[in-house]
Amino acid sequence: MLFLLILCNLTFAKVDYELLNKIDSVYEFTEVVNIENTDVKNQNKTGTCWSFAGNSFIESELLRLGKGQHDLSEMFVVRMMYPEKADNFVRFHGKAQFGQGALSHDLIHSIERYGIVPEEVYSGESSSGEHNHSEMFGILNDIVNRVVNTNPNDRTNKWKDAFNAVLDSYIGTPKKEFEYRGKKYTPKSFAESLGIKANDYVDFTSFTHHDFYDKFILEVPDNFSRGFYHNVKVNEMLEIAENALKNGFSVDWGADVSEDSFNSDNGLAINPKDMKEIQKNKEKIKWDSIYVEREINQELRQEDFDNYLTQDDHGMHIVGIVKDKLDRKYFIVKNSWGSKLRGRDGFLYVSYSYFMHKTTSISVHKDAIPNNIKSKLKL
Repeated sequence: MLFLLILCNLTFAKVDYELLNKIDSVYEFTEVVNIENTDVKNQNKTGTCWSFAGNSFIESELLRLGKGQHDLSEMFVVRMMYPEKADNFVRFHGKAQFGQGALSHDLIHSIERYGIVPEEVYSGESSSGEHNHSEMFGILNDIVNRVVNTNPNDRTNKWKDAFNAVLDSYIGTPKKEFEYRGKKYTPKSFAESLGIKANDYVDFTSFTHHDFYDKFILEVPDNFSRGFYHNVKVNEMLEIAENALKNGFSVDWGADVSEDSFNSDNGLAINPKDMKEIQKNKEKIKWDSIYVEREINQELRQEDFDNYLTQDDHGMHIVGIVKDKLDRKYFIVKNSWGSKLRGRDGFLYVSYSYFMHKTTSISVHKDAIPNNIKSKLKL
């Protein structure tokens, strides 16, 4: 998630509320559905969007299941998964991904294996009050690369103690027991009390280099754990997401956000049909104008994925649907770049065309999947 790390180090301009008002008056957005969700957070200078998106998704699941509102710790998940990433990197002789990123299934896996804790129990924040993993990650990266490059006859397992010590020093030592809302828990017992089960969640993608309705390991850098994804057609991936929202479920979303037509400041992501001409002529998108959107098919998605034009830049949380005055639909997306200096207080509207073009994966509860697609997948 190099793009994301660079972006997080930029200073953002003041929101142009006059432009935002123009956008809304031109598009005339109307809310179709909005799933209950928790407050927007800020991942700050970290590449941990996958944990923020995943936790937000689980928090909405808890609300849906009648478990109440909870603020779960993103950094507890990050702390638990880093040693797995390191071990994987070393076992593959340095030929695997070691980075700050991961995917939605890694969060579900972490909850199942290690449990989860509330934010108030483990915040993982530095003394400045915000997340900044730049120095920490540099040291962790140096450790695993040093291990890989050490003569096998001189290597020990002591590096694991050093690795964990760095994590504890920068983001804190996780508690084995804690008290929350008048009850005592361990991370595992707290997770069990929430009733989140890994087998209830299903991951999807849509590409033609594997057979449809089979599972395959999605070939993106952040899939360090080599998780499997069900492969469906792009219109079916859209159908799953829309069906989920219309039936009270939200969606964990992975996508490419490096496009000029994705703008969190303006709270909008669109997919103009003449985008190539706009870029060729070095024009800027007129955000308060309505563009004809691109028709998306499997061939276009595949071409951009194969040519690295669609990558797994960022994880976000889809919580609703709006439509514009032309009856075109957009997903309401909850981001993790904070609510200040952001167009819609940390949310944005993503057109269906953009979603179909630039989605790398989605994750939903199994009960959110349409029955016709379940049958094809034999779920």
